Amino acid sequence: MAVKVLVVDDSGFFRRRVSEILAADPTIQVVGTATNGREAIDQALALKPDVITMDYEMPMMDGITAVRHIMQRCPTPVLMFSSLTHEGARVTLDALDAGAVDYLPKNFEDISRNPDKVKQLLCEKVHTISRSNRRFGSYASPAPVATPTPASSFASPAPARTPVPARVTAPAAASAHSPAPKRKPYKLVAIGTSTGGPVALQRVLTQLPANFPAPIVLIQHMPAAFTKAFAERLDKLCRISVKEAEDGDLLRPGLALLAPGGKQMMIDGRGAVKILPGDERLNYKPCVDITFGSAAKSYGDKVLSVVLTGMGADGREGARLLKQGGSTVWAQDEASCVIYGMPMAIVKANLADAVYSLDEIGKQLVEACV
Repeated sequence: MAVKVLVVDDSGFFRRRVSEILAADPTIQVVGTATNGREAIDQALALKPDVITMDYEMPMMDGITAVRHIMQRCPTPVLMFSSLTHEGARVTLDALDAGAVDYLPKNFEDISRNPDKVKQLLCEKVHTISRSNRRFGSYASPAPVATPTPASSFASPAPARTPVPARVTAPAAASAHSPAPKRKPYKLVAIGTSTGGPVALQRVLTQLPANFPAPIVLIQHMPAAFTKAFAERLDKLCRISVKEAEDGDLLRPGLALLAPGGKQMMIDGRGAVKILPGDERLNYKPCVDITFGSAAKSYGDKVLSVVLTGMGADGREGARLLKQGGSTVWAQDEASCVIYGMPMAIVKANLADAVYSLDEIGKQLVEACV
C-alpha cells in the first residue's frame, strides 16, 4: 500500500516540486497540499495522511504551531523543511520539540543541481518516518497549544512535555525485564542516536544532576550548522553543562560534549577529545561507531554506552568493541523509540546489557554512576 503524503508549503514552486518528486515514486501517493498551517490542520484531519511534509515560515499559521495542533488532534509523522543556518537550526529544534519526527534542508539549488539525490533522500525519509511510532502516540505527547490567532507564530522553545504511556503492544525486549544497573566507577558515558535523538537526548540529560560524576560524550547524526545551536539549547535546559566539542577539549564530570556535525569525534587515553574531518567514505558524520570504538580503546571496561532512537545500525560495531573490552551497553526499548533501528541492531546482536524505556534511562544513569 502506498504511503499517503500531505505536502504543506506556501511556495507554489516548492509545493509543486516536492509533489512531483514524491509522485514519481510508485510507492508514495500525494493525497493533498496546503499553503499554510491552518490548511494543514484541516487537511490532516480530512485526509488522514501517513506523513506530512511541512515548511516553517508560512502565512496565517507557521509550521511549528501547526505541528503542535496536529500532534494533539491527529498524531501524524511530520518531516520539516529547514534552512542550514543557525536560525534554521533553532527553528528545526523547536519543530522537533513540538512533535516533528525528522527534517531536511530546504535548498532550491540542490533540487536543481542534484535532482536524483534529492529524490532518493526525500523518498527514503518519507518511507522511514511513515513507520515511526509517532502515529501511535508512544514517543511523547506534544505541549498544550493555545487557540490560534490569525497571526499566530512561535518564538520560544516549547515547554517540556509530560511523557505518555507506551503502546499496549510490548517490544521484543521489554525494559521491565532488564535488571537494575550495577554501580561502577565509569570514566565515561557515551550516548549515540539519530532520528528522534534531539528530543530523546533532552529527555535523558535533563534528569541528570549538576554533580553527575562521569564525563559524557554525545553523538547525534546532525548537519554541521545544527550542532552548535543544539548544544546551546541543551545547555540552557540541563543542570549539567553541554557544549559542542572542540579539538583538545578535556573530559570532565558534569560536562557533556556534543560531536560537531560533519566531523568525527574520538577520545584518547588522556581524556582529551580529538575532532577529525568527516571521512567521505563514512555515511555518518559524526559516526557513533567511531566515537564508541575510540572510547573502547582508551577506557577498556570503564565506559557506559547508550544507543537511543534512530534509523540504521550505527553504533553496533562500536558497541561490539566496547563489550569485548568489558564495558556496558544499554539500548532504548522499541515502544519509546521514534525509529527502532539503531537500538534494534544492538539488541539483535546480543550486545545490550539492559534495555530501558526513554524515561528510565536518565534515572538509571544516575543509579549506575552516582
